[in-house]
Amino acid sequence: MFSRVARPALNITRTLSTSSQNHAKVAVLGASGGIGQPLSLLLKNSPLVSQLSLYDIAHTPGVAADLSHIETRAQVTGYIGPDQLGAALKGCEVVVIPAGVPRKPGMTRDDLFNTNASIVATLVDACARNCPEAMLCVISNPVNSTIPIASEILKKHGVYNPNRVFGVTTLDIVRANTFVAELKGLDPARVNVPVVGGHAGKTIIPVISQCTPKVEFPTDTLTALTGRIQEAGTEVVKAKAGAGSATLSMAYAGARFTFSLLDAMNGKEGVVECAFVRSEETECKYFSTPLLLGKQGIEKNLGLGKLSAFEEKLVAEALGELKASIKKGEDFVLSK
Repeated sequence: MFSRVARPALNITRTLSTSSQNHAKVAVLGASGGIGQPLSLLLKNSPLVSQLSLYDIAHTPGVAADLSHIETRAQVTGYIGPDQLGAALKGCEVVVIPAGVPRKPGMTRDDLFNTNASIVATLVDACARNCPEAMLCVISNPVNSTIPIASEILKKHGVYNPNRVFGVTTLDIVRANTFVAELKGLDPARVNVPVVGGHAGKTIIPVISQCTPKVEFPTDTLTALTGRIQEAGTEVVKAKAGAGSATLSMAYAGARFTFSLLDAMNGKEGVVECAFVRSEETECKYFSTPLLLGKQGIEKNLGLGKLSAFEEKLVAEALGELKASIKKGEDFVLSK
């Protein structure tokens, strides 16, 4: 199903595009954090970005000054505090939101909910007021709840377009590609594993039966591999021993998704990424599947494709938790 689609690469190069279309203004909300800083660095290096607007509640002027010395064309501006949030968003075509608190040892993504839900709601409210037509790429966890929050906030303002709101699940795909490549001795840059469902625990469903190139594993290896992909975030949290969560790999994944979206907005054809979006592919209101991206965001939802019996069982087992997370996000907004 996906073999015709080349996986995007992060192109960090001094060779700048001269295309008249490559004039995107991109905002990073939460730009001073563990994800925000490396993400902003990767975006600054891209010829797809002409203006980079950085926002956070602290340290943003310093981050912006630091990045502004890099010899690429993107002009960097730093904004700090709630009073400058509106100015940071004016004219932005893409907004990437990694803001929020990171997961610590022993914390589940649900533990993050109370703090991060309020942060995302505030930031999306500002987006609705200042750049209502921008593409929104939400990284802040728990994504299974923050995307419903973002959607309900946009609905309240009458500017909701489901084709422009994305929960960034790309890190799950990046991990699946890496882990499969390790087991099979392949070049990870040439491996492409779709990951569907959500972005937490058992809602993360790697569709290894649709991997390109085609790979096969014994049942016990497949079960262990699936479990590792689902719990890879916890693997990093434990390895950092309380010093943080997955920040560098998440920054890479967030940049990869943003570049794919910018490519599609510039008219590149055949750009496919998985993301957690409004969906009718299952009985869940939101679900991650491969999406064909275009100038207006989602051009076509490519759906689940043919799943193995093992994968069908994973989907069935994930639906209950996913529905509860979605409802939790919707209820948060409705209660305000």
